[in-house]
Amino acid sequence: MRRFLFCWMALSLLAGTPARAEEDIVDVLRRSHDLKLANLAPAEGERVQIVRASFERLLQALPPDRACDLQVIRGTLMAETLHGHVIVANQSLADLPEGTRLFVLAHELAHVRLQHWPAMVQVYQRWIPGAVTPDLTDPVAAPLGREASALAHQQEFAADTWAARALRSMGLPQDDLLAVFRNLGATPATPTHPSTVQRLASLRALSP
Repeated sequence: MRRFLFCWMALSLLAGTPARAEEDIVDVLRRSHDLKLANLAPAEGERVQIVRASFERLLQALPPDRACDLQVIRGTLMAETLHGHVIVANQSLADLPEGTRLFVLAHELAHVRLQHWPAMVQVYQRWIPGAVTPDLTDPVAAPLGREASALAHQQEFAADTWAARALRSMGLPQDDLLAVFRNLGATPATPTHPSTVQRLASLRALSP
């Protein structure tokens, strides 16, 4: 696999989606999200209703300023926002405490509200302004990967902050917000996400 595709895979953006003739980077990124959505397994049953009820609670307390959709799935993916407006959430969130479930959903809603995906796309467009070809992409793979990873981390911190403040406005105590990481478990830093320790430190630093 070409080096630039490996960089995008590390960022969970292209997931091995090769470019077609004359595609620009926006086309490739859009198609990669389409493929990811197509491969997700929809969930059914009571747990889906629990997750949807929590999401509706968020939307009622925080009226949407732009359209967004929720898809409840089964499998290993916990939660992600695709295409900048499609929130994907695992049915297993229904098994967690309400505060944890609300935080995870609010975090993904923050990615929509803060328009994080368009900002990430702009980074890719700046480094790959024309058709996606190896001659254009190979030389910029490493710096693109570094910038996209740094932006992804900034966006995760921003989404945590937005979610924490939103849930505080709904009356959830600080301890409930911090418990989310105890319930989900500790994870190390990745190209797309800061570590649990870093995220907890950022949340604890927020003003009451």
